[in-house]
Amino acid sequence: MRKTKLIKRILAGSSAMLMMAAALCGCGSKENGLTHVTLNEVAHSIFYAPQYVAIEKGYFAEEGIDLELVTGFGADKTMSALVSGEADIGFMGAEASIYLYSEGASDYAVNFAQLTQRAGNFLVARKPIDDFSWDMLKGKEVIGGRKGGMPEMVFEYILKKNNLDPMADVNINQSIDFGSTAAAFSGGQGDYSVEFEPAATALEASGEGYVVASLGVDSGYVPYTSYCTRKSYLADNKDTIKKFTKALQKGMEYVNSHTPAEIAEVIAPQFEETDVKTIETIVTRYYEQDTWKDNLVFEESSFDLLQNILMDAGELSNRVPYDKLVDTEFAQEVKQK
Repeated sequence: MRKTKLIKRILAGSSAMLMMAAALCGCGSKENGLTHVTLNEVAHSIFYAPQYVAIEKGYFAEEGIDLELVTGFGADKTMSALVSGEADIGFMGAEASIYLYSEGASDYAVNFAQLTQRAGNFLVARKPIDDFSWDMLKGKEVIGGRKGGMPEMVFEYILKKNNLDPMADVNINQSIDFGSTAAAFSGGQGDYSVEFEPAATALEASGEGYVVASLGVDSGYVPYTSYCTRKSYLADNKDTIKKFTKALQKGMEYVNSHTPAEIAEVIAPQFEETDVKTIETIVTRYYEQDTWKDNLVFEESSFDLLQNILMDAGELSNRVPYDKLVDTEFAQEVKQK
């Protein structure tokens, strides 16, 4: 299965990373009274606004955490960093933790907080289409995502919902790296491209592409991204995980009680290459499609839906136990009453 290749990539890189991690000082250490925590995020995107609000508003520091943020640029790389101990917490689609557990890992990844409840990518066309329908993709080339990753699986999930066979009806180009799809599209590849922000808005601003559909809207509510840590780290650092979750909950409450303009002003330092008005436009898109939960609880029904998508995509043969891969203790404790 394709997930086996992903796990092999994760484990192949973990030995070298373990040596690197052993050489690093500071993981879990305290400096100025703060506990150092390394968070590896799958991508750096406005899609994850509550996390950046928590950073910029000082919520992690308030909870006694010195947060080091590293971008992995892909779930396989982020999970590799987590498995190796190079990262304390990983932020990515929970499918990576399911794959890891399915391969028999003993120190598997446990999800303890869910951030987004909708997909964060958009379908970009070469021309504006006011009355877009998914059947327009039949026979077209679409720049998609990595097999086994949430962006691609949600895209295929939508195609199937609209009576399209992803393998037979659409030519999905999966050969392009995550960070290079917008450049490939502007360079002439593909009739459509599935893009995250700020790439989708940047293509519109340059006149090289136009957002015609939101995968978040058309797929419905799906547990798109969550925070996880190794089972061993969770057992030894419960207080740290609780404080981390509490800081995130503050960020979640902020985005659910402030305007897109206010949110954009707060997170702007995280996206220095993007002007504040563009950030506001992007935040508004996510805000209006109900992207963020009002709490961080990763519910069993959401986990079941994720497994349904994985099985439908041919990436999972046997279901995995929710109570082993999800721990809601911390999110339940800190959620807004």
